[in-house]
Amino acid sequence: MNKAIRTKLSVMMFLEFFVWGAWYVTAPNYLTTIGFKAGDIANTYSAGPIAGMLTPFFIGMIADRFFPAQVVLGIMHLLGAGLMLGATTLMHASSPSANVINLTLFGYMLTYFPTLALTNTIAMRSMGNSEKEFPLIRVFGTIGWIVAGQALTRLHWDTSIAMFYMTAGAALLLGLLSFILPHTPPTQEGRVSVRQVLGLDALVLLKDRSYLIFLVSSILICIPLAFYYQITSRIVEMADLPIAGTMSYGQMSEIFFMVVMPLFFLRLGVKWMLAVGMLAWVTRYTLFAFGAPQQIAWMIIGGIVLHGICYDFFFVTGQIYTDQIAPKQIRAQAQGLLVLFTLGLGMCIGAQIAGKIEAQHTTQASRDFAAQVAAKGREITELSNKMTVAQGPERTALEDQIKTLTAERLTLRKSELQAIEWKPLWGKPAIFAGVILVLFVAFFRPPAKKPSAPVEREAVAA
Repeated sequence: MNKAIRTKLSVMMFLEFFVWGAWYVTAPNYLTTIGFKAGDIANTYSAGPIAGMLTPFFIGMIADRFFPAQVVLGIMHLLGAGLMLGATTLMHASSPSANVINLTLFGYMLTYFPTLALTNTIAMRSMGNSEKEFPLIRVFGTIGWIVAGQALTRLHWDTSIAMFYMTAGAALLLGLLSFILPHTPPTQEGRVSVRQVLGLDALVLLKDRSYLIFLVSSILICIPLAFYYQITSRIVEMADLPIAGTMSYGQMSEIFFMVVMPLFFLRLGVKWMLAVGMLAWVTRYTLFAFGAPQQIAWMIIGGIVLHGICYDFFFVTGQIYTDQIAPKQIRAQAQGLLVLFTLGLGMCIGAQIAGKIEAQHTTQASRDFAAQVAAKGREITELSNKMTVAQGPERTALEDQIKTLTAERLTLRKSELQAIEWKPLWGKPAIFAGVILVLFVAFFRPPAKKPSAPVEREAVAA
C-alpha cells in the first residue's frame, strides 16, 4: 500500500469516527435542556442499535453487490449531513418535539451505520496484508473520536447545539472526500441469500453450550453498557469537569489496553479475559454510584478510564473467541451475528431499560428544574434573535440580559442534575453486571485451545 492510499484511508477512518464522537456521548447534555426526558433520551439511544440491526440488509443485498463501496460511502454521509442539519432545525423550534427529532436522528443513524462496514471494506480491499496494515489505519478512527471530544470541550460546544452542526459539517466533508477514495467495486460473486445476509448459518454455533452462554452474557452485559453512553456525560457535567474531553479518556485508555492485550491473553486466556472485562463493568458503575452523588472527580474519571478494559477485554476478546470457534466458511457471518445481538439487540434493550431506571430516579424537583432550564433557554433564543438586528445601547442591553439568563440557566441546570438519585441509578447496573459475571464464571467453559493474540478489531464504536 503506497503512501497516498495510506493517507486517504487514515483520513477516512479519522473522519468516520470523528463524526460519531462529535455528538454521541454528549447529545443528552444539550437535548435535556430543550425538553427531552429520560424516555426521550432512551429513544435517542435506541435509534443506533435498531439501525445496526437493519443495516445488514443494505450492506449484504445492495451495497456489496451493485455499487462501488466508496460511492455508497459518499452518498450515505451526504444524506446523513442533510438529516443532521434537519434535526438542528427541529431543535431550534419554539417547542421542540422529541419524537420528531428522534425520528430524524433515526434516519441519520440509518445512513451512518452502513458506513462502519463500508470503511472496513474499503480499507481492507486496498491492503496487501490486512493483518499488519489494518490496525495502523483503524487506530485513526479512535483518534478521530478523541479529537472530536477534545474539540467540543475546547470550543465549549459540549452542551450546545453546535455539536450537531460539527457532526453535519464533518459528515459533509467525508461525503465529498469519499469519492476520491480507492476504487472498491462490488464483488458480484453468485447469489447471496437472505439467510446468509442475516448470518443465520452462524446459528449453528449456538449448539456449543459455552458459546451460547457467551452470547447470552454478551447480550445481557450490553444492558449496563447503555447506561454509560446515555447517562455518564451528565455526571461529568454535574462535577464541573470538561464534558467531551473527559469522556474521551475512555477512548485513550482503549488504545492503551489494545496494545497490552496480547500480554494478558498469554496469562489469562479467553474465560478470564472476558471475566475481567465484566468485573471492570461492576467496578465502573460502583465508582459512579458512590462518586456521582458527591461529585467526586477521581471516581468519575476512574470509571471512564475503565472503558478500555470494559470494551477491549470483553468485546474484542469476544470477537477473537468467535473467530476461533467458527468454521472458516461462516466466520464473517458469525461476527455479524455477534454484532447484531450485542450492539444491536442488547444495546436497544439496554437503552430502554436505562431510560426507565433514569426516570424512576429523576425526582420531581429535578423535573421542575429541567422545565425552568428549558424556559430560560427559550428566553435566551428569543433575545439572541432580537440581537441580530439590534444596534447601539439596545444591543448592549440585550447582551447583558443574555449573560444574566445564561448564568441563571447554568445554576438551574446544576440543581436539576444534583436532584437526581444517582446512587441507586448507578447501583442497579453495577449489581446487574455483577450477577452476569458470577453466572458467566460459573457456567462458561473455555475452548481447549487458546486463541492467538488479537491482530485487529471490528470497526465499531468504543
